[in-house]
Amino acid sequence: MNRRKFYKNALGALAATTLTASPLSAKNEAHRLKNFPRRIIKPPRLKIGANIGLIAPSSPIPLNRWQQTIKNLEGMGFNLFYDEKAVLSKYGYLAGSDELRAEEVNRMFADKNIDGIWCVRGGYGSARILDQLDYKMIKRNPKVLIGYSDITALLHGIFRKTGLVCFHGPVGTSTYSKYTIKNVTNVLMSSKDSYKIELPPENLTELDSAYAPLVINNGIATGRLIGGNLTLVSSLMGTPYQLNMKGKLIFLEDIGEKPYRLDRMLTQLLISGELQKAAGIILGVFIDCEAGKNDNSLSLREMFKDRLGHLDIPVIYGLSFGHISNNFTIPMGINARLNTNDKSLTLLENAVKT
Repeated sequence: MNRRKFYKNALGALAATTLTASPLSAKNEAHRLKNFPRRIIKPPRLKIGANIGLIAPSSPIPLNRWQQTIKNLEGMGFNLFYDEKAVLSKYGYLAGSDELRAEEVNRMFADKNIDGIWCVRGGYGSARILDQLDYKMIKRNPKVLIGYSDITALLHGIFRKTGLVCFHGPVGTSTYSKYTIKNVTNVLMSSKDSYKIELPPENLTELDSAYAPLVINNGIATGRLIGGNLTLVSSLMGTPYQLNMKGKLIFLEDIGEKPYRLDRMLTQLLISGELQKAAGIILGVFIDCEAGKNDNSLSLREMFKDRLGHLDIPVIYGLSFGHISNNFTIPMGINARLNTNDKSLTLLENAVKT
């Protein structure tokens, strides 16, 4: 690997974002829940040969998966830049200290030679660095940032504080199927004003019932896209990085959570008063989330129907995103249309500047 860039100097002091502790009046609470970027910023589109910075803002990446990341992204025609010592760092279940991981995010955004930033994996830890990011600098240097799972916290934080469109899509260690590559290319590297994302035929032939799509509430809805991993979205409620869901298309996915746990997270979003204000709800493929044979439990589908079926908005399960091989890329903050009739999601504008 000869396309490496080793950073030796850290940025200056890291900007900290704090939440002032004070009793919330009804007026202040209403203002907080209205929080949403007033201005949406689109990053420049990526091109073949673009310089991509690799970061590990969550958990450490095993060496074999790191080698696969290099193969995946070089295979898409990108030049890769990273500080190998930083990106392969380990601190227990974290990819290095909070300071190191935040510094790498800030550094990649500040570097004028970097065109886009790719997270190498999820895991846990990106929420821990949100108050150490230099949001003013990031806003001045918009560029593609992509990842999913635990990276949801990073996407939410940066979008909320800057208005920069961030991308819920494959991390470096993901499986880069033809469907995944097609969609990430069309979203990050295309100038299309409208782009329709449909189910891959392979999903319909999967033996695992988790892949089978299910229309919970039929209909068509439009709105700006926000969401990500359900565990992370629910954990950000009541923080400065919570996003106003009113009139939005909410996309959610998760892995390895039994129905009662997913029920608990959805219930949190409902009793917050936020989820029912959405224009529509898009659920991905929830792998390994079914109840066990001997569990006294609702099934995954029964749980979704119970928690979301009463909402007077379109709701669909099983669109092709999440911890799966065929994973389409979703731009945070872009206007889109959900159509449960043909099980599609259509982006109604460019996600990147041409």
